[in-house]
Amino acid sequence: MVRYGVLLLVLACAPLCAQINLDPPAQREFVRDLAGLLAEADKAEIRRHCERTLNEKAIPIVVVTIKSMADHYGAGMTIETFATTLYNQWGVGHTKLHGQPWNKGILLLVSTGDRKARIELGAGWAAGYDATCQSIMDNQIIPRFKQGDFAGGIKAGVQVLADVARGEELPKPPFPWQAVVLIVGFFALMVWTGISLYRSGRGGWAWVFWGIVFTVLGFMLMALLSGRSRGGGFRGGSFGGGFSRGGGASGGW
Repeated sequence: MVRYGVLLLVLACAPLCAQINLDPPAQREFVRDLAGLLAEADKAEIRRHCERTLNEKAIPIVVVTIKSMADHYGAGMTIETFATTLYNQWGVGHTKLHGQPWNKGILLLVSTGDRKARIELGAGWAAGYDATCQSIMDNQIIPRFKQGDFAGGIKAGVQVLADVARGEELPKPPFPWQAVVLIVGFFALMVWTGISLYRSGRGGWAWVFWGIVFTVLGFMLMALLSGRSRGGGFRGGSFGGGFSRGGGASGGW
């Protein structure tokens, strides 16, 4: 009886512990079209959306099309289990940004033979985004799939997902100690110059000259600090150890 119970437990957990036989696209490639649904122009359009979203918001969108889950050791799995397992196996996204929790990758999976699609979200997305993804699935993706327009459905879904992702607020990077040194040095120099001019009794033109100098230096300092705060955009890849807890939305046609 005990052995029978253990066997049932192993069989129940097998889909969750399975290793899906499917390699990810390269970093920043964004698309793996094994079902042959996308022309090269479609892939290029999708990659433009994904590249911009990753650069601006550190949120990768990865698109995968397959002919069936069974082709990749996913026989018997639901589309939800398959997508979550694949997401975690690949490590889509990054768990932290600037040392703060992030984990906001997105996986769009389409299985033509199973007639199922799934938007899988990283664990950093709030639960409310499940409803947003369901709306995208129901209104942008599945209606086009039902008409046989797989490329159109995928492109429409990616575009709206990219819009949603670009609405996210990035964690602010820590204020660098070099910036503190620059600010302190700037104000110290300004005070020292003012005291020197006052003690030397120099006239108004000297004050105007140094006023212009410090105004220019101030603008240069603000531009430098602004560039530091933006960080020049995210330069990481699509895969960095992110994981999903099963959030997202599914659809069928």
